[in-house]
Amino acid sequence: MVSLAMSTDHPLPSSSRDDERWEAVRRRDRAADGSFYYSVRTTGVYCRPSCAARLARRENVRFHATCADAERAGFRPCKRCRPNEPTLADRQASVVAKACRLIEEADEMPGLDALAESAGMSRFHFHRVFKAVAGVTPKAYADAHRARRVREELTQCGTVTEAIYGAGFNSSGRFYAAASDLLGMTPTEFRAGGNRAAIRFAVGECSLGSILVAATDKGVCAIRFGEDPDALLRDLQDRFPKAQLIGGDAAFEQLVARVVGFVEAPGQGLDLPLDLRGTAFQQRVWQALREIPAGTTASYAEIAERIGRPTAVRAVARACASNEIAVAIPCHRVVRTDGALSGYRWGVERKRALLERESAA
Repeated sequence: MVSLAMSTDHPLPSSSRDDERWEAVRRRDRAADGSFYYSVRTTGVYCRPSCAARLARRENVRFHATCADAERAGFRPCKRCRPNEPTLADRQASVVAKACRLIEEADEMPGLDALAESAGMSRFHFHRVFKAVAGVTPKAYADAHRARRVREELTQCGTVTEAIYGAGFNSSGRFYAAASDLLGMTPTEFRAGGNRAAIRFAVGECSLGSILVAATDKGVCAIRFGEDPDALLRDLQDRFPKAQLIGGDAAFEQLVARVVGFVEAPGQGLDLPLDLRGTAFQQRVWQALREIPAGTTASYAEIAERIGRPTAVRAVARACASNEIAVAIPCHRVVRTDGALSGYRWGVERKRALLERESAA
């Protein structure tokens, strides 16, 4: 989005900046709302750029940095777009934020009817708004939140049962049924640091350094770059200190060879079964990353838009940084809005090399 900030309320000479503002008004661009306001001399009102009112003639339009600037110039707020009130998107974001707090603070998951009533909406409308803003349904958000609480409780409570109820699940049976998907293993195994969980691994070498690939029976759970093979293995052991780490056999080493082959020649593609472990939000981000074609990039803001969370740019960046599965979940294809390379868990130089190879493929 172009910058539409303005430092003065006085009409400026024709410039590219004013042209951009006018184009935003012509497009009724919601992304420009809040960046500036425009007034119409013949009607005496001022509006948001996205106002659906009939388009004014360009020579009658002035631009203002704030509502106060427009009102000081003698204009009154438009009754259609109500520029001096929160936008619909802001109001909906506030409603969803309040619902999220209710979910997080409740001992038991509030019912959809109760959440909708608190928001002053119908059940159907609230469910649709929540999913549009949060990217997941209220139930999925609650399940992901309780899964995080379970992880915390499992490391602190005396028994697994205490952890389940302490995290807000009112039925141990219901949690155990979902535990494998939430934790990637049984609660007892998670609490014991991966005790008895079988994780196969192998370390290979590529032009970007050492590379470790690890997998459960569900799929690949880690692909990591490093300088030292021993350090990569220690990191895996630290993550699951009591897991049964099994050195890869010949068949598994072929899998590692496929990953190395993709790093060296990305044009051949890489399609692997994955064991994804993360919150509902993180998994939405990771799925969006997998949809970025090789040889192209997307900004953090674009990913936020694609998952329906345009204001969650920083959360998207954190989800990228939390990715454990390099190249198969291509977080290296995410760049800053200006196209510059930002941080990469395994080093910016590796990120640059991966992007250059994909562009040349």
